Amino acid sequence: MITVIKFRRQTMQSKSYKTKQGDELRSFLESVPGKHITAADVCDYFRRTGKPMGMATVYRQLDKLVDEGVIAKYNIDAGTPACFEYLGTHLSQETCYHCKCSVCGKLIHMHCEELPELQKHILQHHGFAIDPVRTIFYGVCSDCAKEKQ
Repeated sequence: MITVIKFRRQTMQSKSYKTKQGDELRSFLESVPGKHITAADVCDYFRRTGKPMGMATVYRQLDKLVDEGVIAKYNIDAGTPACFEYLGTHLSQETCYHCKCSVCGKLIHMHCEELPELQKHILQHHGFAIDPVRTIFYGVCSDCAKEKQ
């Protein structure tokens, strides 16, 4: 039997309230499932639609959605801004890992039926539970590998 461990940040706030901007941000993220969005992308989108939202508000709302488990936050590396991905019910249905190309920077979703076995092995034999929302494999994508040849 495979035990799946779900990771969610625990929020320090005891009270959660809804705001119009929070609802609009959630709707925007729901409209771009599977895409990695930065806080700057969110600000640009709302500025273009005539509903500007301040960067501090965007970060506050994004952090709230991360705490709720609605979106995932990826810190790819020190030189890249954090990106966010709408999960919805995605996380409860399947585990998704990511691959980042160290040449072009592309972030690729990786759905593979072998990975839960790897996750199980690491837990059983090494006593370590992998957080799939935060796990990124680094390497070279097929496009960059072709260019290199």
